[in-house]
Amino acid sequence: MTIVIRRYYFSAAHVLRRSDWDEDRNRSVYGKCANPAGHGHNYEVFVSVRGDPDPDTGRVVSWERMDNIIRERVIEPLDHTFLNREIPEFLRTVPTAENIARYIWDALKGELAPAQLHRVRLVETRNNSVEYYEDLNA
Repeated sequence: MTIVIRRYYFSAAHVLRRSDWDEDRNRSVYGKCANPAGHGHNYEVFVSVRGDPDPDTGRVVSWERMDNIIRERVIEPLDHTFLNREIPEFLRTVPTAENIARYIWDALKGELAPAQLHRVRLVETRNNSVEYYEDLNA
């Protein structure tokens, strides 16, 4: 079993708040990130896939193919957007780093076969990153 990891970048804005909560509750949960004007990040995304290398190519997945799929399904839709306003998923879900990582997973799941999506790591700031993966034994 081999794991391949590729790194990607996108920039996006968001606000962490729920419309069904009042200002005090949003501020107590999300702090300054609840500012209705929003704020932005230069996100870094690590996508890991796993599998056995192809005996002919020696690769788990073509890097060019992986790059094209991730560019089409993740980078182009998210880059330079205001997530809460432009991405349908985040019209109803708070775009926390955790939820963005899951969104990326869902956008890629099954798309990189025969390689199997292994993990999505989203770096939001120097001090804040999350990893999303599903229990492959379930």
